[in-house]
Amino acid sequence: MSIWDKAKAKAEELLGRAEQVYGESHGDAAATTAGEAHLLEAEAEEAREREEHRRDDDGLAGAR
Repeated sequence: MSIWDKAKAKAEELLGRAEQVYGESHGDAAATTAGEAHLLEAEAEEAREREEHRRDDDGLAGAR
């Protein structure tokens, strides 16, 4: 995952949290749900990145 993908995922997470808080504070269930969806998408993207990184590591780096 490139730096831009990481930044995009973080921005998505922040947008989702802001939308969720807005929905909660204004009693807007649709905004709250949409915010939660943005958060889940961002968390899923970060989880995919961590899993991809784990698959690339065979544990032998540095072994001679």
